[in-house]
This record gives sequence, C-alpha cells and structure tokens, in this order.
Amino acid sequence: MAEQNSQHAGANSHGDNAQPSFNMQRTYVKDLSIEMPNAPQIFLEQEAPTVEVELNVGAQRLAETVYETTVTSTVTTRVNDKILYLVEATQAGIFEAANIPAEQLDPLLGIVCPTMLYPYLRATIADAITRTSLPPLHLTEVNFQQMYEQRLAQQAQQNATPNSEENQPVQ
Repeated sequence: MAEQNSQHAGANSHGDNAQPSFNMQRTYVKDLSIEMPNAPQIFLEQEAPTVEVELNVGAQRLAETVYETTVTSTVTTRVNDKILYLVEATQAGIFEAANIPAEQLDPLLGIVCPTMLYPYLRATIADAITRTSLPPLHLTEVNFQQMYEQRLAQQAQQNATPNSEENQPVQ
C-alpha cells in the first residue's frame, strides 16, 4: 500500500506540470490622481453634477507565466460645464497563468482578471473622492465579457477596413 501511495504521489507530481493553473499574486494601485481645478468656488454651485466614466483594460506579459492586467478608469464630474473633480485610477494585478491554452489566455486576461481587479478599483475611486470632502461615487458593476467581445468586434471591423494605416503590415 505504501508503494501505491508513493507511485500515486509520483504520478501527481509529474501530472501537475501539465495541469492549468491560475492565481492572483498581487493587486496594487498603479496610478492615482485627482484634480479639483475649480475648487473652492465649485463648492458653491447648487446644480446636480453630471458624471462621465471611461474604463479601459490592458495586459502585458512580465515573465513566461506571469502577467500584469490593469483596469483604468477616468471619472469626470461637472457642474454647469465646470469640472468638479477628475479622478484617474489604474488598478493592477499580477497573475500567474501556467499551462493555459493560447486561445483561453486572452479571455482570461481580458475578462477574468479585470473582473477580479474591479472591486479594488471601485474602492480606490470612492476613497479618493471621499477625501475631497464630497460624497463618494460608487461605480456601477461592469460586464467585462461584454467589453471584451465589443473590443474583439471593433478589432475585426478595423482589420476588415481596407486602406487603414493602422492595419497595414509592418515592413
């Protein structure tokens, strides 16, 4: 029986090398800025502010099985066409992804990783705004799969457009 267990353990240690593995090693605020160019006069405004939110996702390989994914948000809040505040924040994470099939790696970095990072980004932005003495802004939930699919569709459309400088082969 001891031999069977040691053989079984040996089989697992060899098989683990081929098994896909994925985990987040670290999350951190990569960039954060907040501007209030019209303070303190803007605090006297009585109108309700309008809010614009822009969201972008990025990824890069750091080592053979190590990747950084970033989620960047720019929040611009205006009152009567004057900027109340402008917050830009980039939340980043380092992820290890080993033995992941190539066709699954891009969706992993473009959907799963941003989904894991987004709650941290939301908290960072809410905290930064609270420090301005204004009520926090809580970003709404985001469907990163839909964003990813839209980005793929835009890329496909750009690649299908002839005579586009961006799509010319590099010579």
